[in-house]
Amino acid sequence: MSSSSNPTSIETSRLSEGAASTIAVLLGAAFVVILNETILNVALTHLMEDFHVSANTVQWVATAFMLTMAVVIPTTGLLLQRFSIRSVFGAAMGSFLLGTALAAAAPSFPVLVLGRVVQGFGTAIMMPLLITTILRLVPPQRRGVIMGNVSIVISVAPALGPTISGLILSVAPWRFLFIVVLPIALAALLIGLSKLPRAVENEPGTLDLLSVLLTVPGFGFLVYGLSSFGNTENQNVVLSVSALSIGLVCVTIFIVRQLKLQTTGTPLLDLRTFTYRDYALSLLLLVLSMMALFGVVIVLPIYMLSIRELDPIQVGLILLPGGLVMGLLGPVVGRLFDRVGARPLTIVGASLLVLALGSLTFLDVHTATWYLVAAHIVLSIGLALIFTPVFTASMNPLPPHLYSHGSATLSTLQQVAAATGTALLIAVLQLTASAAAGAGGALVTGIDLMPGVKAAFYVAGGLSVVALALTFFMPGKTAEQTAGNQTPAP
Repeated sequence: MSSSSNPTSIETSRLSEGAASTIAVLLGAAFVVILNETILNVALTHLMEDFHVSANTVQWVATAFMLTMAVVIPTTGLLLQRFSIRSVFGAAMGSFLLGTALAAAAPSFPVLVLGRVVQGFGTAIMMPLLITTILRLVPPQRRGVIMGNVSIVISVAPALGPTISGLILSVAPWRFLFIVVLPIALAALLIGLSKLPRAVENEPGTLDLLSVLLTVPGFGFLVYGLSSFGNTENQNVVLSVSALSIGLVCVTIFIVRQLKLQTTGTPLLDLRTFTYRDYALSLLLLVLSMMALFGVVIVLPIYMLSIRELDPIQVGLILLPGGLVMGLLGPVVGRLFDRVGARPLTIVGASLLVLALGSLTFLDVHTATWYLVAAHIVLSIGLALIFTPVFTASMNPLPPHLYSHGSATLSTLQQVAAATGTALLIAVLQLTASAAAGAGGALVTGIDLMPGVKAAFYVAGGLSVVALALTFFMPGKTAEQTAGNQTPAP
């Protein structure tokens, strides 16, 4: 008999009032902080004008934010073992508030980037805190539904960023993108400190300083190397290759260090999570999807602002329907996951992703607005069908002692993928546009960017094709059948 017809199973699948309250507070706060990943995308041209910086330079307000998250997130596995939910939440929201205030008052571009880094520090802690708390409090029978709400935070908040940004920029300067967030974040902090539990769930571990230090050049140089390939103002292939090489070496040493600490100490990231097949496969699918998503959410606004010369408010309204659709589908997809598993949902989702990105390769300077809206809606539906199953299927097989490490690893790779996707597609865009225009070392802008935009969407489409191939290997069983029953791969 299925759990849906078993009264005992139904009873144990319900959340206590305290658990529901805790998750609700964390979901609300996480939405606020994750929204800021992409809220500046539509404001990039405003920042370029105000601070007199190039397109390659201005993208660091997004990349620095995501890189900070990638560097900080690996430490959260141990933070969640050492401190209470309330303490970790307070540190996260306090840092986010400080960074938001710094960015709002930034007198120069470097200070703005610094504010984004401080914001990123707080955001980095929030997502693993949310996911780990859900795994501890929510029974397997309900995880699909709850993770559907998490998908709203992780995927819809970044998707809505450009829309909200466009609406604000239509009536106020870019600094109000941060000013309007301040009271909301402050309210979330005060509510969280009054509602969240003080208890510490696990025994404390030891923070390995060498592992932390290795994450900085490892992830930092990888993304810097990618972004520098697109810097047509000062092309230096040797510098780009050197940065990529240093990053790869540091990441390799980091991995070796973690494998050693798994037997002799406390790893920063316990890589035994990758011995669970569904976890490893889901993470790979997540990485490809995030690279495509974050590349598109920065390239598409560039196309609409620089080539179509639309107003920020128009850009925001074009992107709004897709963001709303993704938000509405999150809980629905979660319930479907609990019934049919990940495979059928992700196959359909990745197919729609291929269709949407393929359609964006046909853009030109006269593409109708309805076409942009339709393509973005299809893209959003596809991502909604991917993210919730991937988040849930990746974490379900893990034993409880790996929850915090699994969520930290997932969040780390998510941010590295997002930063890499942004840097990669911007590099492809600028290099292709420069080559087509014969601009040499000059920065290409306006309508001359069109060949680069099309090339960037071709690359994103290629990533989605690989993602589609992976979906056929995703688990097809329900969360209740697979949770806790999968053994590590030999």
